[in-house]
Amino acid sequence: MAGPLLDDQTVVITGGASGNGRSIATAFAEEGANVVVADIQSDPREGGTPTHELVQEEYGVDAVYVETDVTSLDDLEAAVDAADDLGGIDVMVNNAGIFREETFTDVEEDAFDQMMDINVKGVFFASQYAAKKMVENGGGSIINMSSAAGLEGNAGFVTYSTTKGAVRLMTYALADELGPQNIRVNAIHPGTIETAMLKDDVPIVGTEAEEGYRQTIPLRRLGQPEDVANAALYLASDLASYVNGESLVVDGGMINTG
Repeated sequence: MAGPLLDDQTVVITGGASGNGRSIATAFAEEGANVVVADIQSDPREGGTPTHELVQEEYGVDAVYVETDVTSLDDLEAAVDAADDLGGIDVMVNNAGIFREETFTDVEEDAFDQMMDINVKGVFFASQYAAKKMVENGGGSIINMSSAAGLEGNAGFVTYSTTKGAVRLMTYALADELGPQNIRVNAIHPGTIETAMLKDDVPIVGTEAEEGYRQTIPLRRLGQPEDVANAALYLASDLASYVNGESLVVDGGMINTG
């Protein structure tokens, strides 16, 4: 395939300032995509240049940051609308999410609602707004970030597993709903990826527990954000033009060998 994979396309990435979202933005920009970084803050959690500035400087694409709380429908609509100034949305990456460990019998309603609102409601309505634009534009690709926890249940993460399982089935339903409008909808299921979420939110990286997690992974390494970004790049591009309603697992073989 000649030329950049996403030349002159425009992508909106929720949670695009940090972690997997930042790597996705970088990978897409390297392949010619203009980028809308939709996040609650512009500064990366890992430090460094804000993502929208980084991709502009490094790859010469158009990029913009839109302050976005994915629990706000107005914010989601504004993020999708921001793509209009960059040529119109071609790809929606629903990457924003939260992750925490819990004791099931201690989970309170507010904590449950917060995770559902961010991890499920945000994906639903961002997809809705993106789909409306994509129908007008003749098609597109929606990529939803689920998790290995969306494929199997894990003690200590009941609410999180619930939300990510919902994202998986939402993806399949949307693929059926939107496929006739030339909109492909797929999910990525990352395993143990070395991001701030696993350093700060649920400390695994850099702790005594890290080696135990490594031993559950046939490749014997934690994933990197670039691994997730490469999967997203494939699903967004014409290389995956006949891939719809699929789950792409990026976990080093953990799920299918455990």
